[in-house]
Amino acid sequence: MVRLNEVRSGELAVDLPARADAEVYFIGRIRTPWTDRLSCPRQGRADGPTCRIELFAPWDRGLDSIAEFARLEVLYWLHESRRDLALQAPKSDGNARGVFSLRTPVRPNPIGTSIVQLVKVEGAVLLVRGLDCLDGTPLIDLKPDRTLFKPLAPAQAGDFQVGEA
Repeated sequence: MVRLNEVRSGELAVDLPARADAEVYFIGRIRTPWTDRLSCPRQGRADGPTCRIELFAPWDRGLDSIAEFARLEVLYWLHESRRDLALQAPKSDGNARGVFSLRTPVRPNPIGTSIVQLVKVEGAVLLVRGLDCLDGTPLIDLKPDRTLFKPLAPAQAGDFQVGEA
């Protein structure tokens, strides 16, 4: 079961900064069938339920040509996640690790990402499959799936090549 706010053995909670460094604009809202963290899946699935991504004006104008892409990367704010754990002990093994070595929603900046299948565009609403967030989750950004693109610049001397150490 997913925990809500307990601190497990070996975990480390830290004091949060007094101020934020940047602003984020929530550009929409995500509608899913999950209303609590205990029922929400840990990863989205392409055969999962169809969910709605609703864009707010004026950001809805940015959906022009979005239907050209079969897959999208969705970035969202995990608004119910705590933000103060630097070390976490996953329930699966109980060994504490640094937050940046885990895919946990509990992180200093709780930004979630999913690659989703675009089912349909209906005005300012995208119907998608593959999300793993709560109903009402704030939307941060949408991008075409980066794996659909080839690099713009030709390879240059010194570029990392796959298979190199």
